[in-house]
Formats: sequence, C-alpha cells, structure tokens
Amino acid sequence: MGTPDFAVPTLESLIRAGHEVRAVVTAADKPAGRGRQLQSSPVKQAALNHSIPVLQPEKLRDPDFLQALSGYEADLFVVVAFRMLPEVVWQMPPKGTINLHASLLPDYRGAAPINHVLINGETQTGATTFFIEKEIDTGQILLQYKTPIPPEWNAGDLHDHLSIKGADLVVETLAGLEAGMLHPRPQDISLALHAAPKIFRETCKLDFHQPASALHNLVRGLSPYPGAWCTANGMVVKIYKTAPAMMFSAPPVPGKVLKSGKHLLVSGKDAWLEILELQPEGKKRMEASAFLLGHDLPEFLNT
Repeated sequence: MGTPDFAVPTLESLIRAGHEVRAVVTAADKPAGRGRQLQSSPVKQAALNHSIPVLQPEKLRDPDFLQALSGYEADLFVVVAFRMLPEVVWQMPPKGTINLHASLLPDYRGAAPINHVLINGETQTGATTFFIEKEIDTGQILLQYKTPIPPEWNAGDLHDHLSIKGADLVVETLAGLEAGMLHPRPQDISLALHAAPKIFRETCKLDFHQPASALHNLVRGLSPYPGAWCTANGMVVKIYKTAPAMMFSAPPVPGKVLKSGKHLLVSGKDAWLEILELQPEGKKRMEASAFLLGHDLPEFLNT
C-alpha cells in the first residue's frame, strides 16, 4: 500500500527478494498537467509494469474494496507513504500490517518527517519498520536504520536516500519475521521529542527575524518541494538553496538584500545568508548569478 515515488523502491525490492506481491493498493488516478489528463501514481505504474493487480479505493471502508482485499488472502500488508488505515484493514492479514516510516521513531511521528528533521537542523535520522496499531506511528518497532545527514543535503537528497535504504529495511524486516528472529519492541515515549506534522503554505514562509541558520535549514528542509518562500516588492519568491555568507559585519535590518560581486545576500536576525538558487514569481528556477544579471534588486525581502 503506497502512492508516491518514495514507495516504489520498496515494491521493487519486495519483488526482487522473491515475495509474492498479490496486489497493490494506491490512490485513485488524478488530473495533472496543463491538459488535466488522469495520471496514475508512481506505485500504480510500477505495479502495472510487473502485471500486479491494483486496487484504488476512494474509501478504505468501502465493502467492495474490503471484499476484494480479503480475497487476495495476503499473509501481510506492507504500507509505505499511504493513508491512515482503518482498523478493519490493518487487522485483516494474519501476520499483521507493517509500515515504513522515514524517521527514528518515536521521534518525528507524523506526515513529514524528512522535511522536519532538516528544518530542525538534525545531523542524524533514519527509517523505522513497525507494526501498525490504532494510534498513528505508535506501533511496536521491528527494525531501524540510522544515517548521518550531510550538511549539503536537502529534503530531496534525504528522500531519495531513505527511499532506497527504507526498501532494504522492509526486505530485511520480512526476512526476520519469516525466520521468527524479530522481536517487536514498544516505542520509548521519552524519545518522542519532535513532531512532524503536514507541511502547509505558512510553514514555508521565511521570517528574516529568525537566525540565519534557521533560515538556511528551512530552505533545505523544503527543497525541492514545496519550497520556502518570501515576498519582494509584493511578488512571491521561492528560495531553493542558500549558504552561510562569509561576512563579518553584522546585518543591519532583517530581510535586507545586498549584492556583493556575483553574490546575492539577505540578512537574518544575526548574520548574512547567501541565496544560491531562487525562483521569482512567474519565472523559472535560476541561480542567483542569473537573477542578478536580469532583475532589479529589491531592497528588502518580506516587505
């Protein structure tokens, strides 16, 4: 059960490992692009490539869906980046339902762990497999994978890394369960230090009264999608890549914009930040050097 790109490596890895994937459950096709043509989810496309039956229920409690799902007589359900399941679904298979979560549970429970670990400036994260229970992301832990986060990584880099390593973790988890070698353990609630709620537009707004390090982490935690944003002369500007600026003079006022040679700088609360990649409203994403060649420089951001 999964929908986005993040879940595809797990499906592919389960097939390569020799597991019989009876069916895939994924989101309904949705209109996309300028022509608004129906587009299948990445997981559906991968399933069809392997001639695996696909279920796309609008409602997970729909009797027809439940009957079809039970008809596959699966031993186990594997969930990666899907929806919250009703109890009637996750209790169906005799060996349980496992989920892959992109954090070291119980820390960063929620819909957007990859974004939030970067926004908070964490230097380590990982992935967790666990049995699904009634409360979201609270089930007993099976296996965990830990990884340092290189300082140059953004959310896209971490997403790609954890999608591959998470797929390996799921295969290892199934092997351990099959061999009777895994012993699920309860989550230690004292380690649930951060939440990872869904990202909304206001989450992405840059506040230049914050320290430069916090601004930098917000940018990398939201790049390449959905992108941190601010305004300049009433226009929305998305910022995709920044770097600490090697300037010794204290910034004057938060949000002040400065050109220094080929470099584009903005002031945070305590230090300057260099903008490396941005996208002015109605334009393509570009490097700051290209922006400086063809655009008027605003005096302040968020004015």
